[in-house]
Amino acid sequence: MNANAVSIKRQGAPEEMVLEQQEIAAPGAGQLLIEQKALGLNYQDVYHRSGFYPLSLPSGIGTEAAGVVLACGEGVDEFKPGDRVAYAGGAPGAYSSHRIMPADRMVKLDDGVELGDVARVLLKGMTVEYLLNRCVPIGTGKTALVYAAAGGVGLLAGQWGHHLGATMIGIAQGEAKCSLARANGYSHVIDRSCEDVAARIRELTGGKGVDVVYDSVGKASFETSINALKPRGTFVSFGTTTGAPPAVEAAQLQKLGSLYFTRPTLVTYTASRQELLDSAGTVFRMLRDGHLRVHRGADYRLEQVVQAHHDLESGRTSGACLIIP
Repeated sequence: MNANAVSIKRQGAPEEMVLEQQEIAAPGAGQLLIEQKALGLNYQDVYHRSGFYPLSLPSGIGTEAAGVVLACGEGVDEFKPGDRVAYAGGAPGAYSSHRIMPADRMVKLDDGVELGDVARVLLKGMTVEYLLNRCVPIGTGKTALVYAAAGGVGLLAGQWGHHLGATMIGIAQGEAKCSLARANGYSHVIDRSCEDVAARIRELTGGKGVDVVYDSVGKASFETSINALKPRGTFVSFGTTTGAPPAVEAAQLQKLGSLYFTRPTLVTYTASRQELLDSAGTVFRMLRDGHLRVHRGADYRLEQVVQAHHDLESGRTSGACLIIP
């Protein structure tokens, strides 16, 4: 069997991605052959392609997809051909019409779940789940600051935090994105294109600061983020869209009020199969109960993947985007 798949031979600009035919072998022991119907577009795909994350080359790109099981390898008893499944995370290679995947990293889907919505939300939703539920749990009486509030993760974080009872402050750029964030759980949204972010945070918190910052930006936002925290607040650095944040010194955390700093990853928080199933199950339950809405961003064909990466990197996207193989 042949698959249409995107690969790179060297890391760099979006144009390094090439769509080609690749032969797909039969699934081995503990593996599934998946016909992929919808592929997630995530910023970590940019990290893999650009070289921010090192890869062994040549390599595929993409880490999230939803589809249907075509065949099962020896020893697989949890799945059968025809099952609807999804995955998020693991080695790059999701930008493909078909893929071999380890069965223990797959999640079985209910019949009523739309595959496109799963591919839009699974990785982003599990990211929000571990950040807000387990990394630094928030709830009533807590105030959280979230960057890129109109992005795929940001919109889900606003809704999730609002459901938990926290006061959510978002940062976005431009009135359209700020309005979108306000409609998705944020009590306050700061427009970084025309407002002084640090001053607005002080104003909104009465000078006290926030309990937690969920920062996906990195280098460019580091000083604003660390100074936005109240004493004993927590800086959660989970993304680096502008480059890695500077090294954090223990003395700086002490001086600014016994602060905490953490650099978590979804890989760590879904390391075991049970953690993976629990996290995905929580996301699906939040969707089913109406506490989360999927904001459908742009759809791209697999042959439009170069344009998709240009749009994502330039900030022209909002919500959760999709690639159709």
